Amino acid sequence: MIIVRSPLRITLGGGGTDLPSYYRDHDGFLIAAAIDKFVYVTVIKPFVSGVYLKYSKIEHVDTIEDVQHPIVRESLKLFDFGMPQIEITTLADIPAGTGLGSSGSFTTALLRALHAHARGIIHPRELAEQACFVEIEKLGEPVGKQDQYIAAFGGITCFTFRKDGTVEATPLAVDEEIRCGLEDNLLLLFTGFSRSASKILRDQDSRTKGRDSAMIDNLHYVKDLGLRSKAALEKGDMTGFGRLMHEHWEHKRKRSGDMSNSRIDEWYNLALKNGAIGGKLIGAGGGGFLMFYAEDKVRLRHAMREAGLPEVRFHFDFEGTKVLAQ
Repeated sequence: MIIVRSPLRITLGGGGTDLPSYYRDHDGFLIAAAIDKFVYVTVIKPFVSGVYLKYSKIEHVDTIEDVQHPIVRESLKLFDFGMPQIEITTLADIPAGTGLGSSGSFTTALLRALHAHARGIIHPRELAEQACFVEIEKLGEPVGKQDQYIAAFGGITCFTFRKDGTVEATPLAVDEEIRCGLEDNLLLLFTGFSRSASKILRDQDSRTKGRDSAMIDNLHYVKDLGLRSKAALEKGDMTGFGRLMHEHWEHKRKRSGDMSNSRIDEWYNLALKNGAIGGKLIGAGGGGFLMFYAEDKVRLRHAMREAGLPEVRFHFDFEGTKVLAQ
């Protein structure tokens, strides 16, 4: 049995500038951090031929072309398995649709498992690009490259997305004290809303391709906030970073009327009154997880618990997509 895990992620600045519709004209930049919440994929060879899938649905088909799960189908097509005889199961620590990059994590975990099944090895950069190829090129999803790259690389990583499609990945240059302080003072809270990011991302993608000046100016500003967040973190200005998170959220929510709602706004304002310096919704928006930076985390944790928002505690993950058993 092959078991692979791939980390979920949080974005620390610059989110949204990793979509091809933006970076192909302007270059993109963001900081992402892998966390110790994972998507798991197992692959075994069953006794009889066919493709067996176990996820939120169960599939048993004779050929790869008959697979209904689009990511699994297109990923399997990349390999010369001949007459397929494979069983794939997936599990996750956090449900999909919560803004933590589960689709990209699943794709990297699946591809890494398939390479192991084929007795192959693959570099994290190649793995990330292959996952991007499946989701963006083959399936036409309106997603960026952040989720696949941070899942493959792990760590707290700065990504620059170049106009020619190449991606530069460098670790955030912070010492252990700053890293631990960041980990301790970030709170991740579940809103109870799960949603598909596709509607918000397709709107952003369409408006960017259409040269919508308001959208492009917004993304320019967010990219600059990402660069300023990098500078704040690297010099240890944690309060400044928290304020930039708030500024980021104020601009992010202008991208779409679906980005927030009255309940999310109410929770956000409650957090600011109870020790949060800044925060934002993780992912494309509309639901999922609220993340706050707070130096008075005990007070904030108590207030949000009273408001009914459960906290998911986490640590950063520095291993990226990893084979656990083979």
